[in-house]
Amino acid sequence: MFKIDTTQNRITPIEAKRFAELGFGERKHLQEWLEHCPQALAQGEGEELLIIQKEFDGFNDTRERLDLLALDKDGNLVIIENKLDDSGRDVVWQALKYASYCASLSKPQVVEIYQRYLNQKAQQTGAAADRAEDKLIEFFDADGLESVPINRIGTQRLILVAAQFRKEVTSTVLWLSQFGIACQCFKVTPYQAGSELFLNVEQIIPTPESSDFMIGMATKEAEEKNADNEQKQRHSLRLAFWEQALEAFSQSPCNLYNNISPTRDHWLYAGSGVSSVPYSLIFGKNEIRVELNIGRKNPNENRFIFDQLNEQKAAIEAKFGSALEWLPLPEKKSCRIQYAKPVDGYDKDNWPEMIQWLVEHMTRLELALREPLKQINLQLRRQLSAAEVEEA
Repeated sequence: MFKIDTTQNRITPIEAKRFAELGFGERKHLQEWLEHCPQALAQGEGEELLIIQKEFDGFNDTRERLDLLALDKDGNLVIIENKLDDSGRDVVWQALKYASYCASLSKPQVVEIYQRYLNQKAQQTGAAADRAEDKLIEFFDADGLESVPINRIGTQRLILVAAQFRKEVTSTVLWLSQFGIACQCFKVTPYQAGSELFLNVEQIIPTPESSDFMIGMATKEAEEKNADNEQKQRHSLRLAFWEQALEAFSQSPCNLYNNISPTRDHWLYAGSGVSSVPYSLIFGKNEIRVELNIGRKNPNENRFIFDQLNEQKAAIEAKFGSALEWLPLPEKKSCRIQYAKPVDGYDKDNWPEMIQWLVEHMTRLELALREPLKQINLQLRRQLSAAEVEEA
């Protein structure tokens, strides 16, 4: 790793260090860092990990503790084992033991484990504890936890973290991958430049290129195996609802969804005129919503769009006819403006009224936001043109 000196147009090496000589410990430091920044272990763009327990010891007939327990977006449990300057010989065996212990955990047990973790965090801060189920529904972007597959058979993942990996460890990890056991090795290296300290986290096994292929194949296999009855029923239910909803929209003044097809998802997007800022219809078990989803790649652009609209909040809500829910979502890069109604969504007798509500309120939302979004789109284009001229 090198430091760039822009004034001299030179680079100088940053000194690699050992954790021990910097006074860092495994549990007090490395484990804490990863607990609060699990994205350091993301195995590809867009992957997220949710830490659900630390120093987990809830195994029958053993007093062993795993360092960190997490969930990925596919509902797989992720066992994270941390070592400092040397991985040791037995880290793979240790992680495999923990994975075998965790393999039998049911969905309610996973939720309970996460709830205990949230309770512990709340006690430390003196705040009220969040509900684990609500946090999981948000993480999986689902309309209910019943439809989310969690800790299916044979889906447990292993992540090993260390500054150096012994050959017997890397050889075993590569061998395990031949049998479909997802195991990754992340090399962590501390650096020092003057009084500043840095940490480099690098996935060394599998390499990012082979990892993308393996993840793609594993995802494909999981999709083929997990078309269970409940999921099929939900998919067919959503398709039927969207077919009826789109038919109603086609006969309404709102033409946003004229060229949109029904899907199995609980949302339906339509363009707003601003790239990556769609209007969304949401069909859930307990709620229906209309919303503007501000989800461009650049978080600063999302914040700009949200702030520009928020400055016109009074006028927008007056035109819409009700107070909207404004969600800046600072922990995410996207933002949202929405209006919701509680319903019993899976009772088909309620569908005509629900669809009428969606048509009416999406029509009102689009009318309220149409002109503000046009002006914002012009500003974004001017900013882009100015940036292109500056680069030239």
